Amino acid sequence: MSGYTIKLEVFEGPLALLMHLIDKNEIDIYNIPIAKITEQYLEYLKAMEEFNIDIASDFLVMAATLLQIKSRMLLPRPQIPPAEDDEIDPRQELVERLIEYRKYKHMAQILTQFANDRDKYVIRLPQEFAKQFPLPEGLCLDDLLAAFAALWESTTPEFAVIAPEEISVKDKMHDIMTLLRNNAGIMDFRQTMIRTGSRSEFIASFLALLELIRLKRIIVQQEGQFNPIRIRLKE
Repeated sequence: MSGYTIKLEVFEGPLALLMHLIDKNEIDIYNIPIAKITEQYLEYLKAMEEFNIDIASDFLVMAATLLQIKSRMLLPRPQIPPAEDDEIDPRQELVERLIEYRKYKHMAQILTQFANDRDKYVIRLPQEFAKQFPLPEGLCLDDLLAAFAALWESTTPEFAVIAPEEISVKDKMHDIMTLLRNNAGIMDFRQTMIRTGSRSEFIASFLALLELIRLKRIIVQQEGQFNPIRIRLKE
């Protein structure tokens, strides 16, 4: 039994404990049964003491405040007509503090949600792009359409059956390793296009590159955006 522990719910302050009791018992915050809440609050403090948990002074101050409100509500009140009864409810100050605490708690949850949503995004610094060359003067959309139509009409369509290429990732892995050994263990990614140079070979080479990185057989480096991808043999 030496390793047996009991985990108690942690409250960041006395108002948090009071709100927990109010929500737990489904109590109207404007009509708090002070006697019942005070007993449950003191039971929580006793439980904290039994498990050697240091109780902050603000928890004890709240306990004293609850006992004071309870005693004021138990005292008999003078018989005064309702129109002349200007006595303030002893619970009023506590209710106002709880309402304000609930507002701050609600806003804290909203801000936490905003922070969690913001963590899903990554900020990218502004990129500097090369200057674009302006189009020749006097060129308009009609001229481009006319040139395209003339080119289209001047070409004679020719049809041919093209057999699909079958370049496997395994073959490209073998190509990359062979090329690296023949080039002193370093080369550019473009140099892996040794078969047809088609899109399918490019895709197979890229997938082979990722697989070799996963197997920790090569190292890939790129000095900057759009710069050549350098492949190094890790062996």
